[in-house]
Amino acid sequence: MNYWLMKSEPDTFGIDHLAARPNQTEPWDGVRNFQVRNWLRDDMKVGDLAFFYHSSCKIPGITGIVKIIKAGYPDSTAFDPASKYFDPRSTEAKPLWYRVDVKLVKKFAEMITLQQLRAVPALQSMRLLERGSRLSITPVTAKEWETILKLAA
Repeated sequence: MNYWLMKSEPDTFGIDHLAARPNQTEPWDGVRNFQVRNWLRDDMKVGDLAFFYHSSCKIPGITGIVKIIKAGYPDSTAFDPASKYFDPRSTEAKPLWYRVDVKLVKKFAEMITLQQLRAVPALQSMRLLERGSRLSITPVTAKEWETILKLAA
């Protein structure tokens, strides 16, 4: 099993949006970074778990856990000229961008803030906390996962 951290802006699509979806599931689409695309396409597997992270907001942080319920498949928003994620280089015959489907596992009673994460010595090498880290999805080690789960308890 792999662990991940998936960022989304809460005004665009937050954990409450996911909780309100039928079956609490949703495609995780719109990723337009090649490193993240590779993880979506090649490394994220059914059953993997991810922290749902609210970013680009007043208080960023981890709000819950999602499970990957469908492994990487072409992101059809890239084929749709009406979509804000349209990319004319991506075609159905040669898709450039990928997505996964996620299902809400748990919404935390309290957000684990970025400030709280930075204060934990065991998390100092976490990708999220690296200077200049802007990727919307990052891998999380098993040790980091367990450390963060203890913060949520």
